[in-house]
Amino acid sequence: MKKILVVGLGLIGASLSMALQGFEDYEVVGAVRSQATYDKAVARRAADRLTFDPAAELPGADVVVLCQDPAGIIGFLREHKDRFKPGALVWDVCGVKTAVAQAAECLPHGVDFIGCHPMAGKEVSGIDNAEGTLFRNTHFIVTPGPRATQEHLDLLHRMADWCKFGDVIETTPERHDEMIAYTSQLMHVIAVSVCDNEELFSCVGFEGGSFRDCTRVAALDPAMWTQLFTLNAPALSRTVARLEERIHQYRVAIENNDRETLRAMLSSASDRKKQINLERARGDDVRPKF
Repeated sequence: MKKILVVGLGLIGASLSMALQGFEDYEVVGAVRSQATYDKAVARRAADRLTFDPAAELPGADVVVLCQDPAGIIGFLREHKDRFKPGALVWDVCGVKTAVAQAAECLPHGVDFIGCHPMAGKEVSGIDNAEGTLFRNTHFIVTPGPRATQEHLDLLHRMADWCKFGDVIETTPERHDEMIAYTSQLMHVIAVSVCDNEELFSCVGFEGGSFRDCTRVAALDPAMWTQLFTLNAPALSRTVARLEERIHQYRVAIENNDRETLRAMLSSASDRKKQINLERARGDDVRPKF
């Protein structure tokens, strides 16, 4: 059998390991660091086989999926660059792509790295919350570099289809990071900013669905999100600056009781949201073309 090595069985890694079992003629091997995770992985049948030594599995791994935090992925690539099997496909699940793609340049020719980002997750983490159905009808973003082969791109598409992703979106690492700064990282900045307020503890009974939706992702992993924010600092800082400008415009209009300006701003944003909702309801392909 061929071998898929999944390094890191947290929420995403364990969910992928579960979802990939039975894919074509591949054995799925899950790599863990702690006995506690090992025991949970055994109980949940998170892989066909488990190991504490991913480095020993690399020479025989046809596909390697790196599911650690960003620093862990970058460090693993650099530390084990000479152990990957020639002709292997290596992909990751990190929420930033440019920094990881640059780190993957250390891999020898013949080892094909393709940055990936499964757009799925929960506000909770860890193998306890993993599930093989996590990726159903979600986006799978692929950022192939200049060395990516069509054979490996086709393989990624087949794996995505097996895991029941809704679609596969191919783009560049740079464009990915610009988009994710807006659609994901900015949302986390807003959520933690709203929760970084003493009023949070006195609002019980006053919070509605909009407040809960806005703050849902605030209970994040600070260490991991510090890495994600700083690794994507140029794109994220530009996105935050644009939001600051818009919020300032709203504040000025509210302070000045400028109803005409405020209504125009609200109408513009509302119309945009209604338009994209309508296009999605009709089944239109609203994704940008890269």
